[in-house]
Amino acid sequence: MDFEYVKNKRILLVDDEPELLNMLVSILKTEGFSNIETAKTVKEAQIKADSFLPELAVLDVMLPDGDGFSLMERLKQKREYPILFLTARGEEEDKFQGFGLGADDYMVKPFLPKELIFRILAILRRSYKEENPYVKLMHSEIDFAGAEVIKDGRHIPLTAKEYDLLSALYRNAGRIVTIDALCEAAWGDNPFGYENTLMAHIRRIREKIELNPSHPQSLVTVKGLGYKLILEEK
Repeated sequence: MDFEYVKNKRILLVDDEPELLNMLVSILKTEGFSNIETAKTVKEAQIKADSFLPELAVLDVMLPDGDGFSLMERLKQKREYPILFLTARGEEEDKFQGFGLGADDYMVKPFLPKELIFRILAILRRSYKEENPYVKLMHSEIDFAGAEVIKDGRHIPLTAKEYDLLSALYRNAGRIVTIDALCEAAWGDNPFGYENTLMAHIRRIREKIELNPSHPQSLVTVKGLGYKLILEEK
């Protein structure tokens, strides 16, 4: 199977053991990943995340200045992206805590390098779909290559912002995308103050993709959190 389209994703590795970090970087580079940053503390990880904008983070739980669970919560407050825990803490309650906070996977040290790669690839393929897909919704289709919606035989063009928002929603299809994450996807590094504008764009997108925009079935609101794009089951 072809996994090349996810190997350019930005990966942040966080662990306080320099030897392990070097080994992880070597494992990933051997498999074709090249966009990698590392951090040894919670503070350093937050600084790196703000500038590097990772698309996947691999976190240890035990860090010198905090723990990976609280770090994940801080990272996800700013941007939504998948998290894999790689840690020596293998107790069931630790795993439950990690998954309960929204982690995508949880691996216990020592680990097999091949298994780590398989899990990273699975997370990336699940989180980031191939570019320019043709997506089927309940009452319409999205042609990302043509930047248009097809509904009832009509071809309805998407604006640039609508395209950016739908792309972010599609990359996380079936999962909640926070309001902050959507604002950042459409308006960049300073997304604050765009919440009302976002709502207006969501309303226009629904007019294009839904049968009844007042009762959406494909682009649904998750009250107090954000929005979710529901794809038609094959």
